[in-house]
Amino acid sequence: MDYGVVFGGASWEHEISIVSAIAIKKALKANLKFIFVDSQREFYLIESNDMRANFFSSKKYKKCKKLYLKDGGFVTHSIFGVKSIGVDCYINLIHGCDGEDGKMAGLFEFYSLKFIGPRLEASVMSYSKVLTKFLAIKCGVKTLDYEVITRDNKPNLSLPYILKPSHLGSSIGVSVVSSEDELEYALDVGFEFDNEILVEPFINGVREFNLAGFRADGGFEFSIIEEPKKSKMLDFEQKYLSFASSSAQEADISDDIKNKMKEAFKRIYIGGGFDGALIRCDFFVIDDEIYLNEINPNPGSLANYLFSDFTSSINRLANSIKVDKKIPVDYKYINSITKSKGKMA
Repeated sequence: MDYGVVFGGASWEHEISIVSAIAIKKALKANLKFIFVDSQREFYLIESNDMRANFFSSKKYKKCKKLYLKDGGFVTHSIFGVKSIGVDCYINLIHGCDGEDGKMAGLFEFYSLKFIGPRLEASVMSYSKVLTKFLAIKCGVKTLDYEVITRDNKPNLSLPYILKPSHLGSSIGVSVVSSEDELEYALDVGFEFDNEILVEPFINGVREFNLAGFRADGGFEFSIIEEPKKSKMLDFEQKYLSFASSSAQEADISDDIKNKMKEAFKRIYIGGGFDGALIRCDFFVIDDEIYLNEINPNPGSLANYLFSDFTSSINRLANSIKVDKKIPVDYKYINSITKSKGKMA
């Protein structure tokens, strides 16, 4: 199967997406076409040999072929006409805005294209940390207490607490506030990226776990459950500056906790309508109870390092995806009205 990896986007997480795509080039053993979305939302076809971070930072990508999206997929334009790039299934690897907020999903669905990634509604629910809380309630999965603040108010929760921009991932703009003296700066950082901030109690030393997976052919396939190493919290550096070379290990937890976590994952996946996507759920474990921390609908590097045979897993997922049939429009209703009016005239 030929895959089209779509990455970049007009997002605070643009550079993370580039790193993810480079990691996928190494991890996914398949015929890959790389489709870069620059900050102006122009599409470019990137040769595999050019998949290097400095190729994008130096703007060399602007010399690559421009791509255009139409019914049937991405194409190039030339004096010889329009030519398809030949992709069977696209992979939405844009993190944050453009990729996880539903824009790319909407385009793929509009043109009836097969793609790996959350559909429009699932994107909207998981892109907002506030709506994710509502989704968890709907699915019967516990979350930490929280409140939502804007620029006009301040947190009411007891210290310490953690501030998270509602529509941003990768721990960008996140701050732990332990005293009132730290609050103003943390608010300035958070509101630089978002107009809405989620506030949760900060539990020092809480155990956090990552579980990725998907549903294919009616059954679930799970990754190993990882307990990522962290200091105070999982910040940007710990999450991404070394993730491309990370080798995850199975967490040392009981089978009972693993089963509870997988059950919570299933509820989120089904209740959120994530069919067609490989997602990663991050959980807290407190007193042997499972709490959803957040949903990563397009996880960094597609969480390839959590799967024993990533290529086989992606192929199974892609082969299970069904594209919605186009609704036939035959204008029978309008023609019948027109015909009736003609008889009455």
